[in-house]
Order: sequence, then C-alpha cells, then structure tokens
Amino acid sequence: MKLVITDNRKIFALQEEFNKMFPYLKLQFFGKPSKAGGIPSKKLVKYPSHTVGECRTVHKSGSITVTPQMTVGELEQTFRDEYDLAVEVFRKSGKAWLGTSATDDWTLERQNRIGAEMEISVSEEITEGNPPMTEDRS
Repeated sequence: MKLVITDNRKIFALQEEFNKMFPYLKLQFFGKPSKAGGIPSKKLVKYPSHTVGECRTVHKSGSITVTPQMTVGELEQTFRDEYDLAVEVFRKSGKAWLGTSATDDWTLERQNRIGAEMEISVSEEITEGNPPMTEDRS
C-alpha cells in the first residue's frame, strides 16, 4: 500500500487508509516541532480533520510504501525522516489502544495479528460470561 503524503491531505484520510490494511493498528499523529528539524511535539493531533501541512515544518510531497513486513520502527522513522511527521503506531488490546514503542522491532503484520488475537480473547471471555481480564496496576 502507498500512503500519499501532501500538505493538503487530511490526517483522518491517512489513518483510514492505514487502518484498512491493519484493522487492529492505529496511526496517531503528533504536533509539529517549534522549528524545522526540532524535537517533535508530544501532543497528539486532537482533530483528525487537520491537514498534514499543519503537523510539520518541512513541506515535501511523496509517498510511503507500507508493507506487512515493515517494522513499526521503520514506518515511524520513514514518516519522520522523509516527511517531517511525528507518528506512533498503537495496537488494539481489547477495548484499549496501547503504544507499541516497546515492540517497535515487530512487523506491522505481527502487531496486527496480536491485536486480532486480543480481540478474539476478549470476545470469548465476554461470551463465556467472564469479565475481560485487566492489567494489575499495583
């Protein structure tokens, strides 16, 4: 799949394209750095109706070829290096979305499969009348 990157593209359009190929993954965009080449913002873009141009300081058009064998880290690095876009991949885990920074070396295919397995696991627990398992935070 090729994701076309232009200043006029809406964030939600890129997210939807990515999600069609990887339904258990989500591509989140972060705000632009204060200057070109600066440190990316840690603030999520809250409104997916914003354009790509509003999220970066370097305005280059092109495309990113996304394959199932690409790692999360490779994808995030390509967005950053080629298009000055700070993105992070999140994986669905039941009803929650988890950041994948600890597993950036996993392929997109593997991340998506794990998300699908978690969805099935949670669905089976609910069907059997058991509450979904939650992570112990103590």
